[in-house]
Amino acid sequence: MSVMTPPSLTAIEKAARLKLMVFDVDGVMTDGSLWFNESGEVLKRFNVLDGHGIKLLQEAGICTAILSGRNSAAVRHRAAELNIQHVYQGIAEKLPCFDALLLQLGLQRNEAGFMGDDLIDLAILSRCGFSASVLEAPEAVRSRVDWVASRPAGAGAVRQACDFILQAKKVFDTVISAYIGGVS
Repeated sequence: MSVMTPPSLTAIEKAARLKLMVFDVDGVMTDGSLWFNESGEVLKRFNVLDGHGIKLLQEAGICTAILSGRNSAAVRHRAAELNIQHVYQGIAEKLPCFDALLLQLGLQRNEAGFMGDDLIDLAILSRCGFSASVLEAPEAVRSRVDWVASRPAGAGAVRQACDFILQAKKVFDTVISAYIGGVS
């Protein structure tokens, strides 16, 4: 008698199990450009649609986090604006930090998603419950994730991922109904 291998889960099935979604910053929440002012301070540009997508996840009860290899005051400010409680910056080896967050929150890897864009992210992307990336990511990343945004990094990719997760969890219509209210 042979043992059958269970079919692999689809991206929708994986996203439907999420209780935590973690985002990289440069090349995911931003277009990956680093702008420097005269004093050497790094400037970043964030997309409001992406930010609202993160807020929608939170409204649906999904915890959100940032995990970035770079350290930036702009990221701390944006995270505070979006009420992202778990912000980890300057992390060279992201997987141990990711696992520590899961332990802190009492979650398993299959209940957590990650959206990253480069080779440094592969350790998490290959082990989390739902992996997402952006169109601009190298093929070595895109070919190893569950889902790839069609919108550009820093210009709607995060929002697309958030909407995908909400739809997979079958709560998208409920979450947006608050915005429709009173329309007849």
